[in-house]
Amino acid sequence: MAIDMRQFHQTFFEESLEGLAGMETELLRLEKAAADNGHDAVAADPEILNTIFRAAHSVKGGSSTFGFDEVAAFAHVLESRLDDLRDGRSRPDRRVISLLLLSVDCLRSLIIAARTGKDVDKDAVDGVRAQLESLESENAVPAAAPVMPAKSSGTAHWDVVFRPHRRLFHNGNDPLRILRELSDLGELKVQADLAALPTWEQMDPEACYLGWNIELIGPVTRETIADVFSWVMDDCTLEVTAHPVQSLAPRSITEAVASMDAHADTLRVSVPKVDALINTVGELVITQTMLSQLTTNFSFDNLSRLFAGIAQLERNTRELQESVMHIRMLPLSFAFNRLPRLVHDMSQKLEKKVELTIHGEQTEIDKTVIDRLIDPLLHLVRNSLDHGIEPPAARLAAGKPETGRIELKAYQKGGNVVIEVRDDGRGLAYDRIFSKAVERGLFPASANPAPEEIAEMIFRPGFSTAEAVSDVSGRGVGMDVVRSNIRSLGGTIEVASQPGSGTCFTVRLPLTLAILDGLSVQVGAHTYILPLVSIIESVRINPEQISRPAGSAELYGLRKEYLPLLRLYELFHVEPRSTDLAQGLLVIVEADGKKAGLYVDDLLGQQQVVIKSLATHYRKVEGISAATILGDGTVAMILDVTGLTRLAHASTGRGPVPAGDTFTPAVTPTLN
Repeated sequence: MAIDMRQFHQTFFEESLEGLAGMETELLRLEKAAADNGHDAVAADPEILNTIFRAAHSVKGGSSTFGFDEVAAFAHVLESRLDDLRDGRSRPDRRVISLLLLSVDCLRSLIIAARTGKDVDKDAVDGVRAQLESLESENAVPAAAPVMPAKSSGTAHWDVVFRPHRRLFHNGNDPLRILRELSDLGELKVQADLAALPTWEQMDPEACYLGWNIELIGPVTRETIADVFSWVMDDCTLEVTAHPVQSLAPRSITEAVASMDAHADTLRVSVPKVDALINTVGELVITQTMLSQLTTNFSFDNLSRLFAGIAQLERNTRELQESVMHIRMLPLSFAFNRLPRLVHDMSQKLEKKVELTIHGEQTEIDKTVIDRLIDPLLHLVRNSLDHGIEPPAARLAAGKPETGRIELKAYQKGGNVVIEVRDDGRGLAYDRIFSKAVERGLFPASANPAPEEIAEMIFRPGFSTAEAVSDVSGRGVGMDVVRSNIRSLGGTIEVASQPGSGTCFTVRLPLTLAILDGLSVQVGAHTYILPLVSIIESVRINPEQISRPAGSAELYGLRKEYLPLLRLYELFHVEPRSTDLAQGLLVIVEADGKKAGLYVDDLLGQQQVVIKSLATHYRKVEGISAATILGDGTVAMILDVTGLTRLAHASTGRGPVPAGDTFTPAVTPTLN
């Protein structure tokens, strides 16, 4: 019976795309090795090129097996050029590496097209393929411009400068014949150069005074063009260079990097994690069997065994929950590995020298968080490249190395993952930011805000100090979206900057979006959940430590620090057990580096809760991040500590109160 090969397609697509990501990483390493070791880069570390070659070979073999002929044909040409590098027939200079990176983009687009059934830009792919083929005859002869694929109606895109010598006609040669032969190769654009044309009185009718600037678009190589001019090589000056045009299919660098995410709906799990899950399920089955036997012939003599079985069931359930959560955890390298190519391409576009270092990429976080974290990370790195890192000349003038540094660092702290994006660039322009804020009415001209308050302005919607927004990024343009996206993940973002020394964005994210360790608090007849990682402490309120400055909300003095006090029963419009603060408790929380005190009636206990989206079932509510279902079947709101802290500080008169709905328990949504 014939085997249906389609069942293996998904695995081929996933493994091929992962292999291409590895190729890209190794090509960037090869480029750096070439910069450090010159022409001896391959000999210095041959395993880099071997890894690249194996990935290309795997794609070629798999695509051929499964009948993806276009992928196989392109991979075959790429493999041949990689073989030239291994054998020393070609050199890994910047032009060649740029072409090989574009070839990876082509293979990726072909594989995605094969997977989705969508069309690919064949002209662009053919253009890159023609350039790869031309490398064989060039044997590493450097070109005047970096090779890039054409996006026009042709394939390869060439600039030809043809300057005949004066005696060209004496040898029976005709420039018109040459131009006609070129027109047979593809689309031709010709412009005559009349600079050498003399006056009528000085003209020699047997001399050639004209030159031509020619643009040729067609499936041709440099060697093919040279053949057309072979008869006149000794009677002319000829320059043939690749035409520098726009990059391949994606409209921007961000889209090119984002297009790598072609298998986001799948999850590959390591065998040890699966083994742990199977062991836990086995223990759960044993416990279930024991409880079933007890209930079949139950007597009060078995009561102690029943309680022991229930306790064992609770342990098994928690272990099962932890095993499942570990399966969802992926290293941040899935997001970080997309950034070196972004830095490589953009630094060339901006004509800057930038070195990216990554630490902590094996830190694990929920896959859902990774999927939604990619865009904010891309934006932060783009900002550092565009507005943080100075051009080489400016850095040298400031006494800095001409190569700028961007550092990406991740680590786990408590129940959060912390990601830092740091650059050693020019830093935030506090004066310009303050002036713009005054212009927009966000600060009075007489204000003297702290640097961190000024830095917060860049997260305001539409706030920018740029004279004109570039096509790369704009610090401030879109930063509100970055913060919004991170807050939607239950995280926070802060910025710290030192003028002339650099900027650091710090992102804090929960490990998972599915389950939360929380503290249940009571306000009137209602139960709310506070994320445990945001709680510092809880204290009994001393009325003598409460103050209310003129025009401000209540403040509570705690160990030489005054914290804004927020009465949750007033915010959520519920009837409290008592309005006397001395009868309740103050829970001290912290978010975005700011503290606040939340007044509650009582603490009910610590528990893990399953997070349910409130926006999906009801609507977004200020001060509420999500909801959960308690053990008795009732719905409890999970408090948004970041929003509450921001609201509490705004009520002290330090800024406008943010707009948003307040929650009325009478319209509790139905969750499932």
